[in-house]
Formats: sequence, structure tokens, C-alpha cells
Amino acid sequence: MEGSDSQRYRGRCIALALVALLLGPGGATLAQSPPAQEPQDQLTSAFREAQWTEGPGTANLEGIAEVRLPADYLATQGNDTRRIMEAMHNPPTGREVGVIFTRGANWFVVFEFDDIGYVKDDEKGSLDADAMLESIKRGTEAGNKERTKRGWPALTIVGWEQKPHYDPQNNNLTWAIRGESSGGSVINYNTRLLGRRGVMRVTLVAAPAELSSAIPQFQTLLASHTYTTGNRYLEWVPGDKVAKVGLTALVTGGAAAVAVKSGFAKYLWKILLAAGAGSLLFVKKLFKRSAA
Repeated sequence: MEGSDSQRYRGRCIALALVALLLGPGGATLAQSPPAQEPQDQLTSAFREAQWTEGPGTANLEGIAEVRLPADYLATQGNDTRRIMEAMHNPPTGREVGVIFTRGANWFVVFEFDDIGYVKDDEKGSLDADAMLESIKRGTEAGNKERTKRGWPALTIVGWEQKPHYDPQNNNLTWAIRGESSGGSVINYNTRLLGRRGVMRVTLVAAPAELSSAIPQFQTLLASHTYTTGNRYLEWVPGDKVAKVGLTALVTGGAAAVAVKSGFAKYLWKILLAAGAGSLLFVKKLFKRSAA
């Protein structure tokens, strides 16, 4: 089978595998069951309708950047990513350009591009981790109001798993935060890749037990990330748009009050709960079906 026929076949495999995992006995649960009012067919449809790129190959991130996919990896682009995030209880930002899953692991990677302009890195020597954490906690409290409206459980920020660090050679900002929801823990390992016209927001969402094994694979993915021609940080020229925020705001989402007022606070965190764990097991099953 080729082209659309192959895609439709994979789509049917996705639907069947996901329904079996979510409705059958022994389904995995990382934190808690999804709310009763959340239809399970939302997640089924999101995966069934997505257009997947299979590794080995190259994942296109909406023409802004590319990432090399090893074997056993799957990726899809912006619109499909937004549907999947909503089904996994992560409010879409509208900036998603891709998501990557890999076989047999409780983690995934989300790519979002903020076209805010060129971010100067002149704050690299003055990052205040304590102040940043307090701002993130306030933003999360505001974000919990949005989660409550959707019938989703609230989040609590535990603290830094890794304090913010800026790499001036690669123009990357990295940090990790541990959070809890309904007794379950999850870690967001964040990287911001500075570009000429904005910032690629890359979030590794992992179960704590998976983090140590996930980070090396995640870093390999990031090493293969390249902005397309004209979008690279070093290609900035006078007259290009310059962002009104610095490195600190990339971590906190801006001052807490601004984040709350703008509604950005609800996007500061991504979770991996029952729906997420089920979808990751489903990806493992999909690979088996594809190889058959």
C-alpha cells in the first residue's frame, strides 16, 4: 500500500489499538482516571486522524525547523498536535508545531514556536532561580482555574529538578520542574532554542522514573534540531523584530501578573496522566502492528 491508502490503514490500526488499550482490562494509569465527562473517543480520534511521520526520517516542524527521527519514533505536526494535547488534558497554546512519541517509553516531546522576535541573551549571567520558581508557582495557581473549568485535576509545583541554565554556544536555555497532581508526579524538562524570529519551546514530559533514561534520548533529538534557512539565531540582521522579553521571561512566561492577565499561565505546564500513559502504550502497540 502507498500514500493515502497506507495512511488510512495506519489510521485504522491506531483506532483499534487505542480503543483496546483504553477500554480493555489492565489499562495503565500513571496518576488518576480521566474525568467521567471526558469522552475516550476524543483521544482515539486525535490519534486516528493524525498524519504521522515514521522514523528513521525527518520530522518537519511547520517549515520553521526540522528534527531527525531515529527508528521507533513517530511525529506529527501542529494541528494534529493540538488535538492530541487537548485529549491528553494539556490546553493547546495554538503555537504547537509538532509532537514526538517513541516506542515503549512513558514520555513524549512537544514543540511550540513563539514568533516573538529575536531574544537577546544579555540576562545569561543574572538568572534568579528562586524568583523564577515563585513566579511559576503563582502562574500555576492561576492556571488551575482553567483546569477546574475543564474538569481536570489541579497541579502543584514541587520545585526545581534542574535549575535554569543557558548555553551561550548553542543559544539554548534549559531547566526542569517537578510537579504533582492527584498524588502522581510528573516532570517537565524544558528547553528554549533561540532563533532569528522567535523561540522554539521544547518540552519533554516524563514520568519521574523514566527521566534519567529519557534525557539522553531527548538530548539526541535536540542535537538534530535545526532551524531552516533564514530562521537561525545567527542570521539575525539589524531591522529584524526584537523580542520585548529576555531569558527570565522564557522560563516564567513573563511576570506572573502579566501571565495571569493574558491567560498564558494555563500553558506553563504539561502533564502525563491516565490518558497520556494510555496513548504511550498505544504507540508501542502501533509499532508492533506496523512491523507485522
